[in-house]
Amino acid sequence: MHRILPFSALVLLLAGCATLPGPVVSPESERDAAAFSTYLSARFAASEHDLPEAARYYGKALANDPGNPSLLALSFFYSTTSGDFDNAGKYAQSVVAATPDDRAARLALAVIAFKRKDYADVRRHLSQSAKGPFTVLTLSLFDAWAAAALRDTAGIEKDLQALTEQKGAENMAAFHTALLQDYLGKTLPAEAAYKKAMTSAAPPPRVLEAYGRFLERNGRSADAEALYRSHLRNGGLATVVRPGLARIAANQKPESLVRTPADGAAEALFGIAASLTDGQSADVSILYLRMALYLRPDLGLANVLLADRFETLRKHDAAIAIYHAIAPDSPYYRMAQVQAALNEQRLGRSDAAIANLRKMVAADPGDSESWVALGDTYRAADKFAEAIAAYDAAEKAIPAPTRRDWPLFYARAMSKERLKRLDESEADIQVAMKLSPDQPELLNYLGYSWVDRGRKIPEALAMLEKARKLRPYDGYIVDSVGWAYYQLGRYDDAAKTLNAAVLLVPSDPTINDHLGDALWRAGKKISARFQWNHAITFSSNDDEKAVIERKLKNGLSEKPA
Repeated sequence: MHRILPFSALVLLLAGCATLPGPVVSPESERDAAAFSTYLSARFAASEHDLPEAARYYGKALANDPGNPSLLALSFFYSTTSGDFDNAGKYAQSVVAATPDDRAARLALAVIAFKRKDYADVRRHLSQSAKGPFTVLTLSLFDAWAAAALRDTAGIEKDLQALTEQKGAENMAAFHTALLQDYLGKTLPAEAAYKKAMTSAAPPPRVLEAYGRFLERNGRSADAEALYRSHLRNGGLATVVRPGLARIAANQKPESLVRTPADGAAEALFGIAASLTDGQSADVSILYLRMALYLRPDLGLANVLLADRFETLRKHDAAIAIYHAIAPDSPYYRMAQVQAALNEQRLGRSDAAIANLRKMVAADPGDSESWVALGDTYRAADKFAEAIAAYDAAEKAIPAPTRRDWPLFYARAMSKERLKRLDESEADIQVAMKLSPDQPELLNYLGYSWVDRGRKIPEALAMLEKARKLRPYDGYIVDSVGWAYYQLGRYDDAAKTLNAAVLLVPSDPTINDHLGDALWRAGKKISARFQWNHAITFSSNDDEKAVIERKLKNGLSEKPA
């Protein structure tokens, strides 16, 4: 890779070349070159999602050009997303001086006012913010918590009414109504709102935790225990259910989920950040999470979600640092350490990941998720026997497998297949399919394995076509369907289907090879050789290349019976 020199370095290099007499560089042009270099560094850091470096370089660029509104906005944004609220507050003040209704800057200033417990100032900043469909949600929640701090009942009701009128925000409105009424000590309306927020069979962890704590604090431990036990089999709620049951067993009363108005505002920011699930919203989600953690540093689930957002941006080192910063007494500690190890594995540091996960399973051999993570890490390192042993331990730690456990059996099946234990692999896939019959991955895996082994091809085709309906744009599933057609002698159908697979996954050597075979059998020999040439280009396996080269030289033998 060629190294691109910063602009200032290029200027100095050219100025010093004996064969290239250049103009004398004035101090002013040197400053311009340095400023431009700083700006390029800022842009590069931002493109790499290196938020602290982007904040630092944009801040330096702004110092070189103080009147530049774009640099001011970027300095504010990256200071906030990197968690530097001292500088974010200064930049936000400059932003609103130029653009009084700037939404992000007003929100940041409201957050800082919440931290200072200046609730009148919170409401002042919110009232001066520009309004829009998305910002009504944030502004209403924030104002409601500031109104609660000031015991402004009419203001709370007005804000909640605005919130309920937002389409798609009904659950959040119910949840924050419950939290607000709970904070104000209004037990009956709080419980009614909690029940409304708990309508789904699998409630969000924060809703379940808030309602459970409400019941515990109000002397209803039996009801709280029944609530927790009703969700005991849902592994995704374990971080709420287990601590709740432990408190009840120890006869301990918990704090409310929201202790202060700032906690309520942090909860609102966290909820909004959690709703921004697509990759393109990761930076905005990070902005809200940084604000939430500024208001409430002990909001462990916000740290977990923040690390997850950095994973989305492929900033695995940043995610690892956040996971490792979660305190050992947090209910999310074990989950965080498992995720940190998986990020180590993604960075190619399998030995470190395996060492950390082995410590986790040694400390708690009954933690099935840690065993699964260890198995996945062994499998990624091509240590399939060790992976199978870890998956076996995970199965033993599960009293009775449920639908959510199908990935364990699927992963073990893949490991067994790599060791040529094909019958055992198929048995694991069958278990996984009983747990979750409509998983496209399972239908494709078993169907393709049957086709590849020449077994039950009509049944395999039915499974693969079902998988394709469930996931029509998965090129590997489309390839499996096409290869089943090929094995059944339906060469025209195979060529058409495999061509669709190549369009979805253009550079996979196996799919190109399959298409070449189908085209040859369909009588299109020039096109077949074209696809085989592509397969050789994309393949890195010498044995595969040798087989394809023989086909290029000799074609395929006579059609099989």
